[in-house]
Amino acid sequence: MTEEGYNKLLAEINYLETVKRPEISAQIAEARDKGDLSENAEYDAAKEAQGILEAKIAQMKNLLSNARLINEAQITTDVVQILNKVKIKNMHSNVVMTYTLVADSEANLKENKIAVSTPIAKGLMGKKVGDVVDIKVPSGMVKFEIIEISI
Repeated sequence: MTEEGYNKLLAEINYLETVKRPEISAQIAEARDKGDLSENAEYDAAKEAQGILEAKIAQMKNLLSNARLINEAQITTDVVQILNKVKIKNMHSNVVMTYTLVADSEANLKENKIAVSTPIAKGLMGKKVGDVVDIKVPSGMVKFEIIEISI
């Protein structure tokens, strides 16, 4: 995981614990004040939301505890590896795309960040500029040429 991704995750956990958790606790207290809990849908919904939030916090903390920070100074561009920005050309359609290969937890297609566990990233790993690779994607086999590798 990158330091940026690590810090984002820390910030989100902090937000959930300091803002969302107290909000849900207040909702539970308010619903409890309304009387009979056996027929109180508001109370049930707030308790369910609390359970979901706590599960999400636990999952995120587990991710942090197992995370290894990647030393970005050791990233090279001679072969494709995690944290590289890779410009590839679809040999069939001639469409050129640029993706950054990141950890699963940091993947975001809107930012052109794909997880190293995706078929495209797996097919590119270890390859060099000029290599043509066949990658199996959901629509079938696609040939990609690696045009550029950068950081």
